[in-house]
Amino acid sequence: MSFSCDAIIFDLDGVLVDSASAIHSHWQSWGDLHGLSLDRIMRVAHGLRTVDTIRRVAPHLDAEKEAAAFEAMEASDATGLVAYRGAASLLETIPSASWAIATSGTKPLASARLAHTGLPMPKVIITSDDVQNGKPDPEAYLLAASRMMLPAGRCLVVEDSPAGLKAARAAGMTAIAVATTHSAAALGDANAIVGGVWDIRVSVEPGDRGAASSALQVHTSTLEKA
Repeated sequence: MSFSCDAIIFDLDGVLVDSASAIHSHWQSWGDLHGLSLDRIMRVAHGLRTVDTIRRVAPHLDAEKEAAAFEAMEASDATGLVAYRGAASLLETIPSASWAIATSGTKPLASARLAHTGLPMPKVIITSDDVQNGKPDPEAYLLAASRMMLPAGRCLVVEDSPAGLKAARAAGMTAIAVATTHSAAALGDANAIVGGVWDIRVSVEPGDRGAASSALQVHTSTLEKA
């Protein structure tokens, strides 16, 4: 299956960077400290900002204070972080003005993970520091489109979480899900589901590869229709 768009907006964790072991380890340590089970935390954590996860699982705590400490710990620990296979080569095929990242993590965390895994920093990156409302609210994706000076309907999102997919669809964007952290059955808000970024190919329509208006054709393999 193929999709046409002017830009692709990627989530970071679970899409470009395999951070599952690091995320589980950090939440395990935090949960142990506060008497909360990892299972309870992970039922809501994927795709949400740290502060929103803490508000849900531990409303009695000072969420902003806890999130700041948690995110500082995450940014300083790169243990277990790797880029997903195919991530670097996929990004290399897309004009630099035609892709962005919208993540629920902070700017320092996203920058650290991109640097550690050797992935490039996009011209546009939206983090939890830039929005008032985290996913599943569409604010992050709408802001990314705005900063790329593109209509939301001409942007395609690659996501791994139900919350992120809801955000993309609420923004009016086509959404491809990667089944890296959730089963296909949990990703029903996607237009298409693939195994990972290694199942996505992008071709650029003839024209100026540096222009944000370059038309992209996004091709998927091992596709499951949502």
